[in-house]
Amino acid sequence: MKMQNMNETPLANRFTIGLFGRRNAGKSSLINALTGQPVAVTSEVAGTTTDPVYKAMELLPIGPIVLVDTAGLDDTGKLGELRIEKTYEVLRKTNLALVIVDAEAGITEFETEFISELVQRKISSVCILNKCDKYTADDEELKRIGELIKIPVLGASAQEGTGIDQVKEQIITSSKYEDTEPALVGDLINAGDIAVLVTPIDKAAPKGRLILPQQQTIRDIIESDAVAVVTKEHELRLTLERLTAPPAIVITDSQAFLKVSADTPRDVPMTSFSILFARQKGDLAEMVRGLKRIERLKQGDKVLIVEGCTHHRQADDIGSVKIPRWIRQITCGDIRFEWASGAHFPKDIAQYAAIVHCGGCMLNRREMQYRVEKAREQDVFITNYGMLIAYVQGILDRALQPFPAARLALEANEL
Repeated sequence: MKMQNMNETPLANRFTIGLFGRRNAGKSSLINALTGQPVAVTSEVAGTTTDPVYKAMELLPIGPIVLVDTAGLDDTGKLGELRIEKTYEVLRKTNLALVIVDAEAGITEFETEFISELVQRKISSVCILNKCDKYTADDEELKRIGELIKIPVLGASAQEGTGIDQVKEQIITSSKYEDTEPALVGDLINAGDIAVLVTPIDKAAPKGRLILPQQQTIRDIIESDAVAVVTKEHELRLTLERLTAPPAIVITDSQAFLKVSADTPRDVPMTSFSILFARQKGDLAEMVRGLKRIERLKQGDKVLIVEGCTHHRQADDIGSVKIPRWIRQITCGDIRFEWASGAHFPKDIAQYAAIVHCGGCMLNRREMQYRVEKAREQDVFITNYGMLIAYVQGILDRALQPFPAARLALEANEL
């Protein structure tokens, strides 16, 4: 896996633009034209793109974006089905969809059905008639087609480089910002406040780097004109004693919850990075309700443990070792566990009694919202790593102190 440059905006925080369409419609050629680089392999052979291709770039005034080239939606065979599944994984996190159509073939029922699905999912979309060097459509015809399919339609030729500037302009016009992720901690602090971050050195993090949730929280604090004070768990008490005023909040790695709770004065709000991310990307109240289901697990129930990233497992890994151990301690039953990681999220989750999800720092808000909604649709309770740890250690009420709506849900469920 390519290592993320520390100076790059993480993919999860970039505006995601997916390119979708049939095989050989010119998706790869268009992504190369949009980026001005040979990002994707192109060929006259249908089905050249097999796995999604990601290209991070800047597009003002949107800012950091990621363009994703996908396999053809009309792919065939067993491998084709797997490729289409990966394409739909991209669709789940897409903020803006570009539907690429071979202009000579025209828009068929296949494309209109897919566009209807985009509209139903409330995904902002643009249709691009590619290869317009072979087929010409005037502005009036494009407008008429757009009125029929209910999204903007443009003509372009990726090969000739015509219409590309207009496509970029339409991307900017069609980019909607309601999917922009809310603040992590910025709404909990004021300018000039001090936020203390407790950051144990995670063995899974590359040497010399903080893990992503810690980096992003520090950035959010700084953008709020507040002050971030960073310490390890064993130095927290000393750090707090040396401050001339109490901090506005203490934020800790969930695995240091118990010690941090003991060392933080009761009048200082305290929570974890994982809970902050659950609030930013998911539904905190829903995840509080999910904890009640964990308490009611019985013999033979299945629990799905989900991580939004893939990493090398440590000897006492939180997802594969600690969480199963804690759940078995809570239930005293023979609970069965299954795991999912990265972009993969099972379609059929009704078989699980509960889902325990990581904070989701590597997922964007649309993807995390999709997962929470799927759990709700299939009547499966979902909760979060940090909240489960706080519950096990008897400090959930305190960890949710900064979040009134979540505390109301907690009181309603009487955990």
